[in-house]
Amino acid sequence: MILTIVNRLFQLYSLALVVYVLMTWFPGALQSRLGVILGRFCEPYLAFFDRFIPTFGGISFSPIVALLALLFVQNGVNLVLTSLLSALGFAF
Repeated sequence: MILTIVNRLFQLYSLALVVYVLMTWFPGALQSRLGVILGRFCEPYLAFFDRFIPTFGGISFSPIVALLALLFVQNGVNLVLTSLLSALGFAF
């Protein structure tokens, strides 16, 4: 149950990142209500990667690295939660 909720939250945030990045391709999309809401959640996370990964030919690859990092964090959290819950005696 807990693992399912955590995984769904990671999946939801990954989807929000993908939608936000796709919205950057369309003029004015980030100024929409959805764009503003997604910007509040996604921009701080993506800005962290923008500082370290340069753009190549006007294309930023930082969202790809950000999604991969999020996937690694998700796997790490799953491992820790699985170990913790099994140590507490919960069966899967």
